[in-house]
Amino acid sequence: MKLHWSPRSPFVRKVMIVLYEAGIEDRVTLVRTPVAMDKPNLDLIPDNPLIKLPTLVLDDGTAVYDSAVICAYLNELANAGLMPSEPRARLTAERRQALGDGLMDALLLYRQERNKPAERQTPSWLASFALKTSSVLDALEKEAPGLQAARLDLGLIAIGCALSYLDYRFPDLPWRDGRAALAGWHRGFCERPSVARSQPDDAAA
Repeated sequence: MKLHWSPRSPFVRKVMIVLYEAGIEDRVTLVRTPVAMDKPNLDLIPDNPLIKLPTLVLDDGTAVYDSAVICAYLNELANAGLMPSEPRARLTAERRQALGDGLMDALLLYRQERNKPAERQTPSWLASFALKTSSVLDALEKEAPGLQAARLDLGLIAIGCALSYLDYRFPDLPWRDGRAALAGWHRGFCERPSVARSQPDDAAA
């Protein structure tokens, strides 16, 4: 298999953590594939017409996307146990994955807007992204005891990657203030070997 990959994408990081947790990283070839909102990578179109990362290509040429679908496939392929089988627990894990992925989507757009020259920024958009970010963080603080008690699954991986992306791209946002329980859970998440191995690397080729 091959994975279209970037060292800075939080969605790619989700997939890498699953690969490490499942112990099947040696079965996947990483293909460095730059993408940007303003510079679509046309070489990616044959494998993903959305021109987005991550994209997994199976040995028979089947393309798999997006990150949630890829993670589910790899989890089942390796029988890694990263998605509960009990219906209620599975629903919770899937909801948490949707929340983590949604936060990452909002943060990507938030960063795009913040990186514009000041005269081109839309204040209402910035306010909306800030509100979504704080609302998700407040909800996660309330849910932190449940995160602490849960076994690692795809939902927790998504949430952990979103919080780590905040640290990586928004170092000026003190998201831990007033959210000690969530900060404590994230600290433990970052101590996992799979998370440490997938740390973004701006120097990667």
